[in-house]
Amino acid sequence: QTVPAAERQKIESLIKQVGGLKNAKFIRNGSTYEVATAVRFLRGKWDANADDVKTARDFIDKVASISGTSGKPYLIRFNDGREIRSRDYLLAELQKLES
Repeated sequence: QTVPAAERQKIESLIKQVGGLKNAKFIRNGSTYEVATAVRFLRGKWDANADDVKTARDFIDKVASISGTSGKPYLIRFNDGREIRSRDYLLAELQKLES
């Protein structure tokens, strides 16, 4: 089953948003990654969970929020040291896309 085009476009926009976070780091299971690595990881995890992802919200909740292995939330660390859960960041970005 396929993701509706409008939802696929939102997911692509969210991934692009993460990729555009210059000087930010992506934290997964206690390890820190460059955003380019995070983008590759999110795409791969999306592929692996394609059957469960029908909407952008599914993508956020089932792919881009927590580790399937550890259950720990993914974090984004900004240049100023501030950290935010990727889920919170992506939900805020989704809200902008949908408004």
